[in-house]
Amino acid sequence: MPNSPSDPTPSPSGSAHSPSGPAHPPSGSPGDPRRVTMRRKGPMLVEGPVEVELEDGSVVSSDRFRVALCTCRRSRRYPWCDTSHRDRA
Repeated sequence: MPNSPSDPTPSPSGSAHSPSGPAHPPSGSPGDPRRVTMRRKGPMLVEGPVEVELEDGSVVSSDRFRVALCTCRRSRRYPWCDTSHRDRA
């Protein structure tokens, strides 16, 4: 599915990480801000790689160049968007 990272797998620290290979450096220099694109009826698009801290304190990550984060909480792969918002939008 587009913009969804691989299924997260637990890391030794107890957090979940995407096993899709080595992380790519962020675009721009280290001091540059990340670009986040908000959509009215869709996911929040974030330039990657990203780490997302969930409410329970666990961390999931993706090394993709752009990640779609669910904002409607309907996704079965939360926090990653699986386009479930299209069912009722």
